[in-house]
Amino acid sequence: MAAAPFDSVLQESGASQESAFVRLWLGFATARVAIGLSVLLLLIGSRLLGPQTVSGWLIGLCGTYLAAALAVRLFVRPPDPGAPFDPQWVSSIGVDLLVFSCLQFLQAGGIYYAPLFAVPVLMASVLGSSLLALGTAAAVALLLLAEAWVLALQSPVDLAPRFLQAGLSGIGFFALAFLAHQLALRLAREEAAAAQGRRAALMQIRVNQLVIETLADGVLVVDLSGQVQAANPAARELLGAGARQRRPLLAQPAWAPLASMAQRTFDTGEPQVSDVAIPHDDAVRRMVVRTRLAAAGDQPGDSLCVVFLQDLREMEARLRTEKLAAMGRMSTAVAHEIRNPLAAISQANDLLEEELQDPGQRQLSALVRQNAQRLSRIVEEILDVARVQHQSAAPGQVRPEFDPAVRACCQDWTDQNHSGGQLQLVLEAPGQVIAFEPDHLRRLLVNLLDNALRYASSASDAIQVETTVDGAAPVLTVWSDGAALEPAVERHLFEPFFSSESRSSGLGLYICRELCERHGASIGYRRGPSPRGDGRAGNAFFVAFRTTSPMAATAAFAKMTA
Repeated sequence: MAAAPFDSVLQESGASQESAFVRLWLGFATARVAIGLSVLLLLIGSRLLGPQTVSGWLIGLCGTYLAAALAVRLFVRPPDPGAPFDPQWVSSIGVDLLVFSCLQFLQAGGIYYAPLFAVPVLMASVLGSSLLALGTAAAVALLLLAEAWVLALQSPVDLAPRFLQAGLSGIGFFALAFLAHQLALRLAREEAAAAQGRRAALMQIRVNQLVIETLADGVLVVDLSGQVQAANPAARELLGAGARQRRPLLAQPAWAPLASMAQRTFDTGEPQVSDVAIPHDDAVRRMVVRTRLAAAGDQPGDSLCVVFLQDLREMEARLRTEKLAAMGRMSTAVAHEIRNPLAAISQANDLLEEELQDPGQRQLSALVRQNAQRLSRIVEEILDVARVQHQSAAPGQVRPEFDPAVRACCQDWTDQNHSGGQLQLVLEAPGQVIAFEPDHLRRLLVNLLDNALRYASSASDAIQVETTVDGAAPVLTVWSDGAALEPAVERHLFEPFFSSESRSSGLGLYICRELCERHGASIGYRRGPSPRGDGRAGNAFFVAFRTTSPMAATAAFAKMTA
């Protein structure tokens, strides 16, 4: 019986306040109190009624033992099981050996006390190491042999039977120590395995909870009575604040379809799938609902129904995003293939136009040139999307001064589009420096101005560009007096290849959004008054730039969209 394996197993078992070894220690401590009380009462009874005289100091010894055993039971904490030696063993096993030896040697009251040695032997074997168990059994055997030797000195009669009895009793205590220690080893291994299983189960529960909490789909766990046992954040978002634990599904009439599907799952044991419309915040939310039965035991009432909720809007949005991504990849490949033939067409048309003299033919050549230029712009915009998606904001980039950069970009744009009469500048952010590459700022502003020109009127101030400082973030606003956007158009403004007119590629605003995301800026749209404050309503695209703190742009964007 080696001590090391027992010690390692006991360390694995945990030995907490719920450990079986703690309960065994408490049992032994209680047994010591009962033994002390029983022996004290027997000696007192023998002194008062028995024919033999019992010494008063033996009664005092038993009283002291009872007090010590009671103090250990009430005030001493359980020792670590498997320890080869602990000071507590002196107050328990050591005291037992001393007191029981005195009683056995003196044969107080004519009682045979040798069986009481089983208590310290068992206590050392179950709660101590193998060394302590064998040492305690050896000490008991030596005490019994010493007693036999003392009795032999006093009376040489029956010498052999006395030593034989002492030897057999010693062997019995060794066997008891060995068997008890083996049982303790097995108990320790089983307790360690149970503790490891509990830890693994707890870890699995935590992992499952983490996965469920982070799922984009809603998850409800419902019992047979319709009570919601668990709901993840996505489910609470889809169903509202009422979807909380220990709340019946029938508590709200809007959840009746969910309760009906859960009940069918319990009745049939088969999964259910259905499209459900549930009112939520003055609107109807459509979702795909799937149910699965989780059998937790043999009894029907032990099963749980897991309800999965999937928002159809998010499904459609993901599908649309995947389609757009695939379309973008295909468009980029097509643009590369079109670019070279388109350049050849443009060059050939330019050479042909030099030889043409007939006005009708020159008009047709101009029409070819205009459409070739339009196709070239579309190709460049498609390729710009690919370039923006593969670019990253370089560290140490040039930080342009806000107002001068906006003024220069607007001047170049008006010169190119001959639209100076329609554009008005309101620059009110002097000295501001933004974290945005100058070339990207130019592309951003040109795309916003092109979009504004497409829908603006011909008035002298139909397009207005304003720079302001909101808190710590510079804000650029491009306003035009165009008609209000339809809600369906507004929802998809910054998606690629989306446009309300056939002659646009639908990539301008998408490129603006990509550029802003690259530089930590935020772009948005709102319907609002003109920056000049003349009372006209129009369409305003605003960009909150980052200076040094990313939170500044975020706070400004939130304020603009409020």
